[in-house]
Amino acid sequence: MIGRAERVASYVVLIVFAAVVFVPIVLLLLTALSPQPNGQIVLTDLRWQNFADAWLRSDFGSHLLLSLILAGTVTVITVLIAPLAAYAIAVLKIPGHRALFALFLVGIMIPLEGIIVPLYFTMRATPFASTIGSLIIAQVGLSVGFGVFWMRAAFLAIPPSLLESASLDGASRFRLYRSIVLPLATPATITLALLTCMWVWNDYFLAFVLVNNPDQLPVTVALGDFTNKYATQVNLMSACAVLVALPIVILYLFFQRRFIAGVLSGALKG
Repeated sequence: MIGRAERVASYVVLIVFAAVVFVPIVLLLLTALSPQPNGQIVLTDLRWQNFADAWLRSDFGSHLLLSLILAGTVTVITVLIAPLAAYAIAVLKIPGHRALFALFLVGIMIPLEGIIVPLYFTMRATPFASTIGSLIIAQVGLSVGFGVFWMRAAFLAIPPSLLESASLDGASRFRLYRSIVLPLATPATITLALLTCMWVWNDYFLAFVLVNNPDQLPVTVALGDFTNKYATQVNLMSACAVLVALPIVILYLFFQRRFIAGVLSGALKG
């Protein structure tokens, strides 16, 4: 049984951490609604027009579309490729599966700063130089390694006896994957999709280096350009920051239960 003092201490810690998270968010939102360019908070006068002004001045719609294409494409490709590779490594145990998995792990462990220079020159030599296409290629390469690592842990948690029974009943390898392995790993797959989408959406460094065309910038880099242009209008900068974060917040709130279920499944079974 948890004692009263321990329960009170737990609530105090949770409240403190919640305040650390939510207070900056509330301040950012109030600053975005400020009628004053310097961002001074005025609770009696909340100016919702700031969001419309920020949207129009930053050409947010076109950059939002580019980010949606980028995050959606990378997420779909990663969710298609990573489970297949993990299935070959964890379940089929193809020849050299240990070395192949180690290769994926190396891709995860190398920091982005260590490969950004050769990656930049490689992308510059392709037809996709300084376009959203170069970002899609780079982000897929960076995401698949983690996806294989994540899905392998989920597949290893499936009882081998279940797969053996299905094989004895005549199920092919593809049937095993489609009808047994993938459905049982649905929470992990959804979590992988959410993590990939959030990482790609929030990326700034890679997009800043690979894309120099102002018309091809995703919202994170476009926010940086907007900040440079309207450095004295803190309320508009804050409104633009809220617009950038809003899609991911909505996505997380919508899939919150599935995300937590996938994380807990990996923690308990992986």
